[in-house]
Amino acid sequence: METTEKSIEILNDLIEINNDRVAGFAHAAQELQEKDLDLRTLFMQLRDESRRNVHELGSAIHKTGGEVEMSMSGSGAIHRMWLDVKSAFSGHDRKTVLEECERGEDAIKKAYQAALSAESGLAPEVTEIVTRQQQRIIEAHNQVKALRDAED
Repeated sequence: METTEKSIEILNDLIEINNDRVAGFAHAAQELQEKDLDLRTLFMQLRDESRRNVHELGSAIHKTGGEVEMSMSGSGAIHRMWLDVKSAFSGHDRKTVLEECERGEDAIKKAYQAALSAESGLAPEVTEIVTRQQQRIIEAHNQVKALRDAED
């Protein structure tokens, strides 16, 4: 039973950071100028990806009989507040927004890496879900990083 409870806790943590990601990308898209339609489109796609992640993680929790927690983390709120402050000084600069989005992607990558560590004890079917989501997050991180690097 302890392993199931730990798995539910890990999955709820991933739901939290995906909820942070949803809010972060929605906010970042609002910070962009009209000419940055390409980034807005990307950010909305990544927001929607995290919404799908939340749904899939929630389904996995329900299958184990657990309860889904749909909150956002405190660090996510701090991350969004920092973006507000920084963008106020930067004039909603494309590179600055990309840098902050990359920072957020670094955080979610670490969360998924921790969830997949040997100590987590996730069931094989849950590990498969988390691994698949992690791969898409790594791809998104690399895409955001490449766009940021192109701004130099």
